Amino acid sequence: MANTTLTDAKNAKNDEFYTQYHDIEKEINAYLEYNPDVFRDKIIFLPCDDPEWSNFTKYFAQNFQKFKLKKLISTSYAVESKTYKNGYQTTLFEERSPKFDKKKTRIRGKIFTLTKDKTGDNRIDIDDLDWQYLEGDGDFRSKEVKKLRDEADIIITNPPFSLFREFLAWIVKAKKQFLIIGNMNAITYKEVFPLIKENRMWLGVTNFNMGMYFKVSDNFVYADTYKFEKEQNGVKVNRVPGVCWFTNLEHGRRHQRLPLMTMSDNLKYNKKMSGKTYYDKYDNYDAIEVSFTDAIPSDYEGVMGVPVSFLDKYSPEQFEILGATQRGCHKEVPDIKKYDDYWEVRPNGKKTGSSGGKTNENANLVGNDGKKNYFINKDGRIIQSAYQRIFIKHKKIKGKK
Repeated sequence: MANTTLTDAKNAKNDEFYTQYHDIEKEINAYLEYNPDVFRDKIIFLPCDDPEWSNFTKYFAQNFQKFKLKKLISTSYAVESKTYKNGYQTTLFEERSPKFDKKKTRIRGKIFTLTKDKTGDNRIDIDDLDWQYLEGDGDFRSKEVKKLRDEADIIITNPPFSLFREFLAWIVKAKKQFLIIGNMNAITYKEVFPLIKENRMWLGVTNFNMGMYFKVSDNFVYADTYKFEKEQNGVKVNRVPGVCWFTNLEHGRRHQRLPLMTMSDNLKYNKKMSGKTYYDKYDNYDAIEVSFTDAIPSDYEGVMGVPVSFLDKYSPEQFEILGATQRGCHKEVPDIKKYDDYWEVRPNGKKTGSSGGKTNENANLVGNDGKKNYFINKDGRIIQSAYQRIFIKHKKIKGKK
C-alpha cells in the first residue's frame, strides 16, 4: 500500500495474533520429552502477552506444578500505546477486581505473577495468579520490563512480527534461554542468521511448511485471497504461512540425521531430479545447487546451496552451515563474480530497467528457465537467480577420511 497510515494499520493488525493452546502444548512437549526437567526451578517470563486472553499464560499457569516452576511472570502492552486499538475490551476478571481502574487499564500494561497457592486448594494454577498495573505501558524496551527480563531464566512468547529483530536482540543481549515465534523470512536477516550459523539459535519442532492458525479479533478482516479455515472450535482464526519457533532450548529432533542418497542415486531415482544428469553449479559461487532438501547428495564433499527450508531438517552433527546468499553472510563462501554490466529482462523479453547489480550475491545459474526474470549482458550471456540459499557441507565423521 502506498498510504503509510494504512500500511501501519495493516502491520499492527498482523501483530494482534494469539497463539492457540494446542500449538503451544505440542511445541513444549518436545522439549519436555528431551529433558523432563527443562523448566524445573525456572522463572518463566512471557512478555508481549495479554495474560487475560493469551494461551501462553493459561498453559504455564495450569502446568506450574507439573513443570516444577519457580515463578511465572507475564506482561501486557497498554492498548493506547498500540497502533491498532480497535476491538479492545476489558475482561470480567479485571472489571470485577478491586484493583480495576478505567483510566489505567488503557494507558498502562499489566503484570501477572504466579508463585504459590493463594486459594488454599493445595494446588498452584491459574486461579492463583496475582496481578497489578505496571508503572508504564508494558513496552518490552522499557526499564521496567527489562528488569523482569533480567530476573527470568527462560523467555517464551509470540512477539510482534514487525519488531522481531529488535525483540530477539533484546533477548540475546541478556543471554537468556528463549522460545519465540517468528516468520521463517527472519532466518536470513543479517541480525538473525549468524546466530543460527554459530549454533546459538535453531528452529523449534513445529514444521513451518504447515503454517499456523492464530486466534484473531472478531472484527479481523480477511484478505480477498484468503482460502483457509476461518474458524476452529468456535474461535475465529487466521492462517499465517511460514511461521516457526526460534529457540536455544534443546530438543531431540534437531539431532536426528537426515537420510540421504548418493549423488548418482539421486539422479537415477529421486523424482525431484527427473530429467537431470548432473547437479548445476553456480556461476558466482564455488558450490552446487540443491533445490530440494531430500536431494542433498550423501557423498558430495564440497559446498552445497540449499533452500531455507533445509533448516527444518538441519542436524548440527551432520552438516556445517557456512553462510547464506545476500545479507553479507557468506564470507566463508565468497562470491567470485559480479553482474553490474548485465541488465534485467522479464520472461516476455522486455527490460525491467534494472541493472544486473541487483543480483550480485544471489546464487546465480547460467541459463533461463522461462518462468521468471533473468539477466543478460551485451554478449548475450544469460544468468538467472535461484531463490535464497544457505551454504552447507557435510561434517566429516571422526575416524573417516
